[in-house]
Amino acid sequence: MDKVKHYVGIDISKNTFDVFDLEKGHRKYTNDTQGFKLFQKSLKELSCCVMEATGSYHYRLAVFLFEHQISVAVINPLVIKRFIQMKLRHTKTDKSDAQMICSYAQEQPVSLWEPEPAYISQCNMLQSAVGMYFKQSTALKNKLHSLSSQGTIKGVLVQSLKRLNKEIEILENEIEGLIKEYNQQMYSNIRSIPGVGKKTALLLIASTNGFKSFENHRQVSAFFGLSPTERTSGTSIRGRSRISKAGNPKIRNNLFLCSFTACQCNPQCRALYSRLVAKGKSKKLALIAVANKLLKQTFAIAKSGICYDQNYRSVLMN
Repeated sequence: MDKVKHYVGIDISKNTFDVFDLEKGHRKYTNDTQGFKLFQKSLKELSCCVMEATGSYHYRLAVFLFEHQISVAVINPLVIKRFIQMKLRHTKTDKSDAQMICSYAQEQPVSLWEPEPAYISQCNMLQSAVGMYFKQSTALKNKLHSLSSQGTIKGVLVQSLKRLNKEIEILENEIEGLIKEYNQQMYSNIRSIPGVGKKTALLLIASTNGFKSFENHRQVSAFFGLSPTERTSGTSIRGRSRISKAGNPKIRNNLFLCSFTACQCNPQCRALYSRLVAKGKSKKLALIAVANKLLKQTFAIAKSGICYDQNYRSVLMN
């Protein structure tokens, strides 16, 4: 980032994207290959293009710029929103948003973005489909339960539920096959942690790109919303500490379910749970702490490249 001399703010939507920099001001392009090429020609040397992570709309442009050796930074939209609020700006247009993104990049340090491997993108796409099928499966189960309580069972619904479960199984096997093909060692190492199941290991690797984007376990915990937040101010506000619940709720739920098993078979997790309960903490709070401990162990195992060893002491584990 030391070589960057010009920051370009980009506000992107489905069909167009607005651009702002200090020298050329505002301009607008179509969100397609032709628009990308025109935008590329307008860029000065040593420019860094900064944009929000707007679902799938930003991805094509980000990849295009990356492939043409142009620096790209992709920022969490909530960060930009809070920055705009801090500046007391009330105007909300594509043009003004591009200008504020440019201002943010000039005032705050930004990290360069690079696309995740194709197999990770495919795993996340398949996992999204699994989540959709799982919601449909849950709805069908609830409907069947309602009908059975009335003394009737619809055979067509039973068959639909079986088909959904089969589709989920096929997709999960596809995800596992991709992870094993490209990241077998990490997958095996994470599976060696007592309490971490197959589905959780696959989810963690796919959603973190093998933990490549994190420097320590605290960042991982914050990314998945397991880090505690405190609400205290002066003498009047004494809010209870809670986890932030940011990030992927499915992973938090999986880790919480894993914590039940970990309390039985994972020595470090069992000791942590017993210590917190002995101090008078609620069992739910202790289980959340165990889930965080599992995430910490997973990060340490992924970074060290070794299997779990209950007697091993490492800086990463502390």
